[in-house]
Amino acid sequence: MVYTKEMETASEEFFRDRLRFLRNERAISAREMSLALGQNETYINKIETGQRSVSMDAFFRICDFLNVSPAAFFSSQIQNTNTSDFEIISLFRKLSQSQVIHILAIISDLAK
Repeated sequence: MVYTKEMETASEEFFRDRLRFLRNERAISAREMSLALGQNETYINKIETGQRSVSMDAFFRICDFLNVSPAAFFSSQIQNTNTSDFEIISLFRKLSQSQVIHILAIISDLAK
């Protein structure tokens, strides 16, 4: 597969939109986040508007600040990234197959 300019543009737009979504999900202003990251008050706004790119180091700091894994940051399948959701998923992965079946039965019953 050849990486085209259109793919690059789409990737950049996804990154900006995802950053904005995750920040808004946590009710954090762009200014507040910029300052918390030790940057100029317009830092996040410039990233979200495409005026500034992000280094890998800055990306990891952003993920840490938002309390989201890099994989979850890029997963459009994950909409709600609150910490409690990740705790549940992490604990769920530690269960045995029979425990998973029991938990799913309980959740199915509660969802009725």
